[in-house]
Amino acid sequence: MERLARQSRSARSVAFRARIILECAGGASNAAVAARLRTTGFTVGLWRNRFIAEGVVGLGDEPRPGAPREIGDEKIEQVVRLTLEKTPKGVTHWSSRMLAAKTGLSQSTISRVWRAFGLKPHRTENFQLSRDPLLIDKVRDIVGLYLDPPHHALVLCVDEKSQIQALSRTQPVLPMRAGQLERRTHDYQRHGVTSLFAALDIATGNILGKCYRRHRSGEFLDFLKRIDAAVPADMEIHLVLDNYGTHKTALVRHWLQERPRYHLHFTPTHASWLNQVERWFALLTQRQIKRGSHHSVQELEAAIREFIAAHNRQPKPFHWTRSADQILASIARFATTTLAAHSHATYTRNQ
Repeated sequence: MERLARQSRSARSVAFRARIILECAGGASNAAVAARLRTTGFTVGLWRNRFIAEGVVGLGDEPRPGAPREIGDEKIEQVVRLTLEKTPKGVTHWSSRMLAAKTGLSQSTISRVWRAFGLKPHRTENFQLSRDPLLIDKVRDIVGLYLDPPHHALVLCVDEKSQIQALSRTQPVLPMRAGQLERRTHDYQRHGVTSLFAALDIATGNILGKCYRRHRSGEFLDFLKRIDAAVPADMEIHLVLDNYGTHKTALVRHWLQERPRYHLHFTPTHASWLNQVERWFALLTQRQIKRGSHHSVQELEAAIREFIAAHNRQPKPFHWTRSADQILASIARFATTTLAAHSHATYTRNQ
């Protein structure tokens, strides 16, 4: 009985009933047991009487009435196998109605099988594996900065969000009302673009940002000078950057060489997710740019500055949790799976 009471959540109903019997075995009344286990006296009495009459077997659930299964395991296996291994002629993926016609099942049955097995043929996700020969070293370097930042030094994640379009809807946006979503036209007018250079302080979550009409090395150098003026002269500065060409020009390199307090940490190619400021850019897009309607570049830049100011009034740093070993192990698993899928597809085509 004590073993039953310690069962996992998958059998928590039986475990709860076993705890009722154990409490009753101590001589407590139904009301006392009910109060202790936060249930009712009727429930305690029900399972107490069931245990007296049937023993431990009586603590399980009785078979419930219902219609027998009409779809066998063979049919379900056929649905899963066709979904994973075949495609209908002329299209790239199955729809539930296409597969229903192929198997003779109903469309709702196909949908239930897909939900049960987590299959979503209508959806895809993009991925890009880094081919950087220094992938492992760069991941360990940057993740080490996040998890164990150096003392008396500032770690800044720097990047630019380029070609932000100032878009306005061709008709006024109708605001949200009770029981009705905000409504807007699907078409828009373009009023120019701007680029945002931003630096995220990983310790505080503060953002230093400035908009430029272009994003060349000259603009990047001007932004570095803004960082240099904002950081106390006695602090070391660690910059996390991607491999964009403007970050590595002779003009930028010469300026940095004259300032030894700067330490650069480049992310691997196709691994911008290692740069935390990219996550902040996603917030900017979601909360300001995507649904904003801006009739000029100046209006867009003012909205971006307002967003930065509001963020810095209550900054919140991102909490990095995964170690370099965990990230590299995940990349290795994904690469192995991708290679196996590619090999299987190549073998199938050659047959």
